[in-house]
Amino acid sequence: MVGGASASGASGNVAGVRIVVAGDAKTGKSSLIVTAATDNYPNNVPPLLPPTRLPEDVYPDRVPVTVIDTSSSPENRGRLVEEIMRADAVVLTYACDRLETLDRLSTFWLPELRRLEVNVPVIVVGCMLDKRDDQHSVSLEQVMSPIMQQFREIETCIECSALNHIQVPEVFYYAQKAVLHPTAPLFDQEQQVLRPRCVRALKRIFILCDHDRDGALSDAELNDFQVKCFNAPLQPSEIVVVKSVVQEKLREGVDDRGLTLTGFLFLHALFIEKGRLETTWTVLRKFGYNNEIRLHDDQLPPPIKRYPDQSTELTNEAVEFLRRIFATFDIDGDGALRSAELEDLFSTAPEKDGALRSAELEDLFSTAPEKPRTISTLHLWSLMTLLDPIRTMETLIYIGYGTDPSTAIRVTRRRRLNRRKQQTDRTVCHCFVFGPKEAGKSAILNSFIGRLFPEEYVPTTNDRYAVNSVDQPLGAKKTLVLREIPEQGVKKILSSRDALAACDVAVFVHDR
Repeated sequence: MVGGASASGASGNVAGVRIVVAGDAKTGKSSLIVTAATDNYPNNVPPLLPPTRLPEDVYPDRVPVTVIDTSSSPENRGRLVEEIMRADAVVLTYACDRLETLDRLSTFWLPELRRLEVNVPVIVVGCMLDKRDDQHSVSLEQVMSPIMQQFREIETCIECSALNHIQVPEVFYYAQKAVLHPTAPLFDQEQQVLRPRCVRALKRIFILCDHDRDGALSDAELNDFQVKCFNAPLQPSEIVVVKSVVQEKLREGVDDRGLTLTGFLFLHALFIEKGRLETTWTVLRKFGYNNEIRLHDDQLPPPIKRYPDQSTELTNEAVEFLRRIFATFDIDGDGALRSAELEDLFSTAPEKDGALRSAELEDLFSTAPEKPRTISTLHLWSLMTLLDPIRTMETLIYIGYGTDPSTAIRVTRRRRLNRRKQQTDRTVCHCFVFGPKEAGKSAILNSFIGRLFPEEYVPTTNDRYAVNSVDQPLGAKKTLVLREIPEQGVKKILSSRDALAACDVAVFVHDR
């Protein structure tokens, strides 16, 4: 894997980048912008430039860049804030021959960006390098290291001279690169490691490319990966070099079958450390990931169309897939998934517990046994599918559901047709539990799933769920979801016809 990047794959189809240049007065902002745009140093610069478009062919990603000049004068304060809030990246300037403007970065400008909650990359630029007295100069690293330690949002520091055309294009190249290929989602600079979500995405990509499922990328698989991501094959000599680099630093990164997952992750960490973030971003985007390192919307099935009185359930195909994958990760074969086994199951999803650990299911998780059995985990999947089928399909994709994810969900028949036929096709029934405070609603839910009763009364303020199997005549089973409706939530439920349409059966609890 030697990298490279196509423009569309590397940039993530970004329409344009808006860079705002800010800093103290007379620190070279306008001269920097004009020189970058025209390749000529201006003799006369207006007090404030209009928005300036940089030539697209200057940078390899060929993404339009618009640069916004700003004024630091008090009367232009409102416009400065407005422009900064709209920025994709901020370039902060100081004058190399005026140390007080450098000090102002850490005493005013950077704290101000934090106060405004501007969460975009920051490029610090020392302008007018030609005016600095070389006899008293110190290295850029010495000057900026303490500031960068304090303000982690600084992506890059660079010095330039518009007059002498020194590193002017590089300023906006680094700013554009920080937007198109951001460091923060991929790499923890403080710990110097890949971020967990990046590791999870790369592990999923590795598994997808490991066609023979032997735990390593062979030379052929590595070449297929290279062609898919970078539209160019690897020469045999290049493959040898890649594996040699890995093996030299990490012996377990390569074995007799090829490049291991450990080696694959090591290579990406190496690319990032060397400033080649576009390589890892190209890989992620080729496999459908966005800047939050989640699958992009166009990788997911469209919303499911249904009437309010229709519900969504897992298909038999999805249930069988889940049973197989649970068996695969049940290493000790005891019919239950330990915490470590459950985490391994979801190790290719953005969160360590997949979407099962959500607001609706957290209460169930907090009281679940240490080793939830396969059937209990299937109950959680049934509940998630009932409440949020799109999230179910997304999670199935993450954990390796290979066929069309829309085949994992079925929409049940409308309830009025069930009444007409005097039978239902539903395998998951939704029961609303109503009643006044302290009537025993929570006790019913606790008893249904074998949860211990709390010693003290704790009022329910939000909807709670419990899910379990219910035996039917002739040995059949259905999944029953109990939804506790707090007393203060009844008015809202009764005011919405669609909200009640989800209810298959209602239980009214009272205290005698």
